[in-house]
Amino acid sequence: MAMTTETAAPTGTGRGAARWGAVAGVAAAAAGLGVAELVAVLIGPRSAPVVAVGGVVVDRVPAAVKDAAIAVFGVHDKTALIVGTMLLLALAAAGVGALAVRSLAYAVGGTALFGAIGVAAALTRPGANAAWALPSLAAVAGALTAGWFLLRLLPADSIVGGARSASVAAAAASGGARTAAVAPGAPGAAPGGDGTGMAVPGAAGSVDRVGAPVAGGRGRAVAAPDPEARRRFLKAAGLVVAGAAVAGYAGRWLSTRLSVSEVRAAVTLPRPVDPAPVLPGGLDPAPDGATYVTKNEDFYRIDTALSVPQVDPESWTLRIHGRVQREITLTWAELLKRPMVERYVTLACVSNEVGGDLIGNARWLGVPVKDLLDEAGPLDGADQVVSRSADGWTCGTPTEILRDGRDALLAIGMNGEPLPVEHGFPVRMVVPGLYGYVSACKWITEIELTSFADFDAYWVPRGWSARGPIKTQSRIDTPRRKATAGTVTVAGVAWAQHVGVTKVEVSVDDGPWTAAVLHPSVSTDTWCQWSYPWAATPGEHTLRVRATDAGGAVQTEAEAPVAPDGATGWHTVKVEVTAP
Repeated sequence: MAMTTETAAPTGTGRGAARWGAVAGVAAAAAGLGVAELVAVLIGPRSAPVVAVGGVVVDRVPAAVKDAAIAVFGVHDKTALIVGTMLLLALAAAGVGALAVRSLAYAVGGTALFGAIGVAAALTRPGANAAWALPSLAAVAGALTAGWFLLRLLPADSIVGGARSASVAAAAASGGARTAAVAPGAPGAAPGGDGTGMAVPGAAGSVDRVGAPVAGGRGRAVAAPDPEARRRFLKAAGLVVAGAAVAGYAGRWLSTRLSVSEVRAAVTLPRPVDPAPVLPGGLDPAPDGATYVTKNEDFYRIDTALSVPQVDPESWTLRIHGRVQREITLTWAELLKRPMVERYVTLACVSNEVGGDLIGNARWLGVPVKDLLDEAGPLDGADQVVSRSADGWTCGTPTEILRDGRDALLAIGMNGEPLPVEHGFPVRMVVPGLYGYVSACKWITEIELTSFADFDAYWVPRGWSARGPIKTQSRIDTPRRKATAGTVTVAGVAWAQHVGVTKVEVSVDDGPWTAAVLHPSVSTDTWCQWSYPWAATPGEHTLRVRATDAGGAVQTEAEAPVAPDGATGWHTVKVEVTAP
């Protein structure tokens, strides 16, 4: 009996085979990422491939794309980026898997390419070392192993081309590809020495274990569907994905166990030598409006950190250097011994649209930045203070603003608690009157005195203004969409930081501007609340608001986008009023 030996790689039948391969590719990619998350526990969560690649995307993304993401997703922009990255990876993995049914070289090459991207991304992150490559390398190993395992289980009806396919080999391992006869001279029959045309297991023209002809020979017949093989493959793919999910979750859970949350909980804040002013009465006039003090859990978070830096205060230091007379290095213990002041300060993101919620007011505890700069002694020409985060992010603040007497703080406390980890624990910068991208450095570890002519901080090369004073704005919080006819309280907030708001006016249906009631605030460095009693009648109405600052400047009606230095315009809402 003549026998043939097959050495060619498996060849897919087309769309059917591609679909099976795509499933295997996605499952293999999931396995790789799950393994990577576990390895990243030992190296650091920022070394995980998805986080590292996402960080590169954040760094490279055009300002317009970043603005669009914040406008659509708000404080959930990072979650959206991670999900989007995962979806793109799944699509790419599906493509690689679809090609891998034709040749395993596609699987090896595609996986190696994505591994190289992960390694390159990880090694270019601030603070990275050679060990940061390990999670991506582990992902490659995990994906190839899972992919090889699943390709061996591909249903026999997905393979053509006279190859000893991985699926047939798997079938042989689990019960043997039984020898069966096909009619002498039939397309694809292996010519036997006795002229019977008996098929040989594993040879071209052989049949599968249930007697269905496997593709091969000139007729390229395709094996009949094998429901059991398909179920076995899908079950294996499902188990791989489930295992990957468990590994990924375990990695994230272990990372949280290694976080500084427990260290933060053990911190006792020192008493301020200069406490915050006592809040006056008359605050929070509308139940549905913004509260004067924003709770920590409700405070907006906009930054570039896909994985929150975990900075242990016991190892934290702050280095003040550059164009100074005396370089200073502070430890956590030394910082706590310094006199602390406590102030209410409103922070705003430059990406805050007119009427947006990327703004909040909190009580901060910290050391005046002016005192530290005075000790260091800035040299002539050092007109910029560059703050650096533990993850390498930078912002540039005018030196004169940090020394003009405003309550710029190196903050350690927020609303009576140690800083939340996601808001900069253990130490961050807080500067009244400047947008966060030029002042509010979280997880701060370094202050360098330099000049605007010599250095551009993170967002400046991306098209944002080097100096970002907060613009006078006002917002309607309630009502936003619906109201009942009668006296309706229109309320919101307004701000003109470090200058102060002296008047807020409301216009109904393009009518005359009418002064609203200004409620008290503790300083010009916070927003103020306002309210206006509106005699609402049934129908659709348009409400507008504008503020006037202490210098007499009226908030501009001209609409401008957030880039390059903050949005402008009057906040306008349409309200449908129904009869009581």
